[in-house]
Amino acid sequence: MSSAPSAAAPRVSGSGSALAGFLLSGFLMALLGAILPAWGYHRDPPDFVAVGNYFLSLAVGIVGAAALARRIMARRSLSFLLVFACALSCLSLAYLALVSPPFSPWWRVGGLLSLGLGAGLLNVALFHAISGSYQSDAAATVNRGGIWYGLGCLLATVLVLAGTFFEYSVPGVLLVMATVPAGFAAMYVRRSYTARPEGAHPTLRQALRDFRSLGAVMFALLLFFQFGNEWSLAGWLPLFLIRRVGLSPNAALLILALYWLFLITGRLGSVEILPRVRHGRLLLGSVVAALFGCLVLYSTNNRFGAATGAAFVGAGYASIYPLVAEAIGRRFPYYHPGFFNGIFSLALVGGLIAPATVGYAAAGLGVGVVIGIPLAGTCLVMVLILLIWLESKVTGR
Repeated sequence: MSSAPSAAAPRVSGSGSALAGFLLSGFLMALLGAILPAWGYHRDPPDFVAVGNYFLSLAVGIVGAAALARRIMARRSLSFLLVFACALSCLSLAYLALVSPPFSPWWRVGGLLSLGLGAGLLNVALFHAISGSYQSDAAATVNRGGIWYGLGCLLATVLVLAGTFFEYSVPGVLLVMATVPAGFAAMYVRRSYTARPEGAHPTLRQALRDFRSLGAVMFALLLFFQFGNEWSLAGWLPLFLIRRVGLSPNAALLILALYWLFLITGRLGSVEILPRVRHGRLLLGSVVAALFGCLVLYSTNNRFGAATGAAFVGAGYASIYPLVAEAIGRRFPYYHPGFFNGIFSLALVGGLIAPATVGYAAAGLGVGVVIGIPLAGTCLVMVLILLIWLESKVTGR
């Protein structure tokens, strides 16, 4: 597809819709966590290893998409990449509908690898499209994108919940869900985007120097643990609530929807208060709220406690990642949250594979690690924030 306008189908600028594309990104990324109960993975005997393989396959697709996206954009336009990513995601969902249980889990591993490629290509394209606004106001841009992302996660959960409530078949639900990326593909066909330069990539020497920098290592660890916390909890919360707390699949999905709702509400609120509140205080308060929510989830045995814990975790996690991304961007100008670069690429990859690690750990230690690991990770996030604050006082950065 050429990026030049066509006489037969005039193209319009789509810069205003780039952030809205994160709705589709959240939709694709949250789909697996919501569909697992519908696939029957809450029943005995639990096959947590298969679930871990699903998350690992999705993560491999997302990481692999980073290299593939550069090759596509070198030959075609950014608009083509957006349409291609949406089309690939649509086909992947249709394929997953065809290989739902009782088909072998390995068929779904392949489908999720393809879905990860689609989601990863979409993320790279969207971050290219919003680079201008990110460079001018990183925290606000990431926050607004996060709101759209949360809406997409909520939409995926609600669609699965509605399908199970009305007793639609799982393939039918997935086919309905495939219409969402199809709709975005139709929208992006008629819009034009221009890729901005990603900025200076760190040289090998710069990357090695970052590994020797205490500040860079602590920021990378902070990004790793927070990213892993959010992904692990969102992907495993329904299975945890069904098996540990004893909720029904519908009740567990409702609480997952509540988690996304509070995350969206928290990001909307933080957009309003960011100009008025010191970012360090907001970050520390958010971590405390998330830590309290994890403790409630870990200790509860009823629906009210589960809902309360999910609400606190969602509200707490809402502003952590945008503020961390802003702080890293100030200290390390080459950093961009949508691209893999330098020491921070390791943190992003580590966060992506965290849900798979939770699955393999749950197979041996039980489903309690689903909250135990994010609880420990949130404690480490708080420690790292305090250490980074102390390091900045000592060095004057």
